[in-house]
Amino acid sequence: MERRKFMKNIALGSGALLAGSLQIPIIGCTDGGRKRLLPLDKLKKPLAIAMWDFSWILRHHRYGEFENWDKVLDELAERGYNAIRIDCMPQYVAADTDGTITEEFRSVRKDWGLVKWGNYYTMSFRPREALLEFLPKCRKYGIRVGLSSWFVNHNTGPRSIFKEEGGALRAWEETLEFLYRHELLDDNIIYVDLLNEYPKWHGYDWFKEQMNIRGNIDQFRLDNPEAFVPDEDALQDPSGFNALQLKFQNDFACDMIRKLKDRFPDQVYHMSITQTTPLDSVDFSEFDTLDYHVWLAILAEVPHWTVFRHMDQSKDSRSLFKELMQAWNEKRPQTIKIADEIITAVAEKARSCNITCGNTEGWGPVEWIDHPELNWDWIKDAADISVNLARKHDNYKYICSSNFTHPQFKGMWEDVKWHRKITERIKA
Repeated sequence: MERRKFMKNIALGSGALLAGSLQIPIIGCTDGGRKRLLPLDKLKKPLAIAMWDFSWILRHHRYGEFENWDKVLDELAERGYNAIRIDCMPQYVAADTDGTITEEFRSVRKDWGLVKWGNYYTMSFRPREALLEFLPKCRKYGIRVGLSSWFVNHNTGPRSIFKEEGGALRAWEETLEFLYRHELLDDNIIYVDLLNEYPKWHGYDWFKEQMNIRGNIDQFRLDNPEAFVPDEDALQDPSGFNALQLKFQNDFACDMIRKLKDRFPDQVYHMSITQTTPLDSVDFSEFDTLDYHVWLAILAEVPHWTVFRHMDQSKDSRSLFKELMQAWNEKRPQTIKIADEIITAVAEKARSCNITCGNTEGWGPVEWIDHPELNWDWIKDAADISVNLARKHDNYKYICSSNFTHPQFKGMWEDVKWHRKITERIKA
C-alpha cells in the first residue's frame, strides 16, 4: 500500500491524473487470481526473446506483416518465444518540448529501396493508442515485454525532444507514467532499455552533440574553464572515445537510471550495448541487467554480408555467397572460441555487478535478407552455436535466436520447426 500511495502522489503531483482515478494493483502481486510473474533475477530458466524493434507498429497496417497483432503474437508463441523487445516509442508517447501531445504521426518513405525493419510504405501510426492495445495482447499470448527505444525520428518531421537537454529522461518519465496510469506497467514488463546500443546507435541528438563537443578536449577546456576534465585526458578507449567522453556517457547513463528509479522503483533499467563497446568502459553501478549484443559474423570477419544490406541486383550473388560460406566454415572453430570468451566475459561482468545478463540481438550478422540466391542456414548455425554458449551461464536470463524473428523475414519466420528447436534449448 505504501508504494501505491507513493506512485499515486507522484502522478497527481505531475498533473497527470485526476484525483481518485488511479486503480492499479501493486506491481508484482497477484491481481484477481492472476499468477504472479517472476522478475528476471528470479527466473530459473531464460526467456526466449525476439527483437521486434519498431516493426511491430510501423508495419501494423494493411499489407504490413504486423497487420494482425493477435495473429503474429500467436505465431510467435507457437514458435516457442515467450518474450519480445520492442521500441515503445517514448519520444512520441511523451509531449514535445513545448508540451504538445500528438496522437498520430506520419512516417514518410523517401525511396523504394529494400527495407528490413520499420515501414516499407509511408504510413501513419498512433503510439499511445497502440501500446494500450498491444501490451494486453502480449500478456494474453504469454509474451513478456522488454521496453526499449532506438529514439529515432522515422522521417516524421521536426520534433524538439530529440535535441532537448533531458529529453530522453522526460520521454521515459512520461511514458512510464502513461503506462502506469493505464495499468500496463505491471509484472509482464521485464525491463526498460532506455537507449538502444548506448552510446552509439540511437537517435538522441542532444547526447550525440554533447559527445562531439567533448571529442576535442583542448577546445572543451577553453570553452568550459570551470568544467572537470579527467586527468587521463589523452586516454583513447578501444571504443574510440576519450576519457572526457567516457566520463560524460557514464555519468549520463547512471544519472538517468537513478532518477527513473526514484520515480518508478520496481522496474529493471539498463541501456543495451554492443560488442563494439568494451565492458570495462561502462559504469554498470546503476544497471539492473546487461544486454550485450554479439554477432559472430563480425567476430569471424566474414566477407560480403554487409554487401547484402543494399542488394545490387546487377551482381551475381551466388559467387559472393559462396565466398561468404567458405569463410564462415573455415573460421567457424576460431569464431566459436572467441564467442565463448566474450559470452563468458559478459556473464562474469554481470555476476561481479550482481545483475542479470542476456542478449536481444545476435548471433550471426546484424543484417540479412530473403533472396533466392541466399539462404538462412548460417544464421541458424550461429544461433545453435551461441545459444549453447550462453546456456553455460545461469545468469543469462533472456536469449535471442537472431535479429530476424519478425514475420517480414519469411525465410526465417516460416521455419517453425527450427524456431521450436532453438527456443526449447533456450528455455531448457
